[in-house]
Amino acid sequence: MIIFRILRDILSFNPDSPLLFTQFYFWAFFALVFAGFSLLNNKILLRNTFLVFVSIFFYYKTSGLFILLLIFTIFFNHFQAKRIATAGKDTRKRLHLTIAIAVNLATLCYYKYAYFLTDILNGLAGTDFRVFDIFALIGNSATGGGNRFDVGRILLPVGISFFSFQNISYIVDVFRSRVEPVRNIFNYAFYVSFFPQLVAGPIVRASEFIPQIYKRYFLSRRQFGIAVFWIMNGLAKKIIMSDYIAVNFVDRIFDNPTMFSGFENLAALFGYSLQVYADFSGYTDIAIGVAMLFGFYLPKNFNSPYKATNAGNFWKRWHISLSRWLQDYLYIPLGGNRNATFGTYACIISISLAAIILAGNIYVTIAILIAVILIFATSRLKSGLIKKKITTNLNNMDTMLLGGLWHGASWNFVIWGGLNGLGILAFKFWKDKTSLYRLTVTTILTAGSLLLWYAFQKPFWTIAFVWSALLLTGTLIRHTYKTISRKDNRFGKLGIAWAIFQTYIFITFTRLFFRAGSNLDPSEANREAWATASNMINRIGGTWDFSIINPVVTAYGNIFALIAAGMIIHWLPERWKRRYRLQFALMPLTLMAIAVTVIVFILYQFITADLQKFIYFQF
Repeated sequence: MIIFRILRDILSFNPDSPLLFTQFYFWAFFALVFAGFSLLNNKILLRNTFLVFVSIFFYYKTSGLFILLLIFTIFFNHFQAKRIATAGKDTRKRLHLTIAIAVNLATLCYYKYAYFLTDILNGLAGTDFRVFDIFALIGNSATGGGNRFDVGRILLPVGISFFSFQNISYIVDVFRSRVEPVRNIFNYAFYVSFFPQLVAGPIVRASEFIPQIYKRYFLSRRQFGIAVFWIMNGLAKKIIMSDYIAVNFVDRIFDNPTMFSGFENLAALFGYSLQVYADFSGYTDIAIGVAMLFGFYLPKNFNSPYKATNAGNFWKRWHISLSRWLQDYLYIPLGGNRNATFGTYACIISISLAAIILAGNIYVTIAILIAVILIFATSRLKSGLIKKKITTNLNNMDTMLLGGLWHGASWNFVIWGGLNGLGILAFKFWKDKTSLYRLTVTTILTAGSLLLWYAFQKPFWTIAFVWSALLLTGTLIRHTYKTISRKDNRFGKLGIAWAIFQTYIFITFTRLFFRAGSNLDPSEANREAWATASNMINRIGGTWDFSIINPVVTAYGNIFALIAAGMIIHWLPERWKRRYRLQFALMPLTLMAIAVTVIVFILYQFITADLQKFIYFQF
């Protein structure tokens, strides 16, 4: 009976305990899988089939019956790609492509955006529709008409955004003749479901991964060492830098920001900026290391993003696989940097309408309407550089807005994506301006935000004034130095450091809206996310009691030390990181085993009582 109970626990799905990289059970699972893999590693089809069933079991342990959804998407896209490849006429190819994309997006929208779209419809039509899970209703009917499944709530399948985007990229690449359709369904299933990256990426391109599945297994001694390093590095990021900071500081403040001071709210915001990076890049590091042990290589997903010197550069370093996907399958089809298309304006109008309905705020509505009117006014100009810049950069804004919406179905994610889009556009317009022009603009912004703060006494304008004053200070110093020296000197490394500092602050403040919209029930996300963001802005921009800063830093000394250490490591030169990574990889195996044992012991000291899911599981 005891053995039966143990086997039942191992083989059944427990929603309160999904299979995580940070659990001992995962590494026991990995050891068994690797043992089986080692017997089959050069029997390619058998090896791939084995890994397919292992990956499907892994997904079942993280998502339960949503395994049926994963299997459906595998079968549908595999056969649809074959139809596209064998269709003789372009019109038939386009028809099959349209059907495939529509089914993938409809599936994604049903599970991820049902509440979001229902809120928009109710706001637009004045209706009172409620979301219900039609598949749960069918399941209850099929099992005798009971209440086995919850009909009144749609649950989000783990990793649906990631495997949906992989399926779409495969379908589109087959249509574009970039890849040949995979003949064997088990090989295609392996591409979609490979368990290290299945639930939180990186998003793997078919053209990059599918050729690997036909290769014989090879792992050099150096590659083994690098793989172990990535796994240890990822676990350290997740357990020490992410979970410990979250549980002991960040989550407490975001859960109830009004109970804490403005300084604590601001510190939590910067703490979250490190937490979300350590969490997501930690998952990616582990996924890359585990995949490498099986002889497969996943794309790099992070490149020290907080070293970015502007918002555009940040998105070339953060979640690189998503940025590349959005560029190839959204930004370029919309017109890229060539021109604005019908799709460009359709996106901006749809998103603006959704924002107005969900915001329910007169000031937001006026601001959006003014922006839309200005966009259309410039688009009617017959010629000019301004028209080209605005219309083509609309594609950038659309991409960032939809990228924000990809992360979550709430108003706050749209704001977060829009702010990143504005940051990219602002840099594009800013980079070629003279220092006198920059000084004039920052002076006007600072004076304007000061006047607005004086007139309305709102915390938001306090933050705006401090931020614009900071920009003015840097611009004034650079302009003064240039005027005195009469040279086009940009301060060299000091100028780069200042740009990194500005970008880091900007990205961190946009994360206020990202974090406020996370970890929420979709049916309440818009209301709760907006309330959290508003409360934090009010505290950060409100009156500060500076006397409490020292006691807070003392009380949370270990947290502040971890945040400082994490950022220092992050900002280390890349050549230093490459050097110690290689030194670890080339250690004698005995010494490496000792190092791994010490690292695991240290990690154990930081493990919280309740293991935290990876943040990007919800996306």
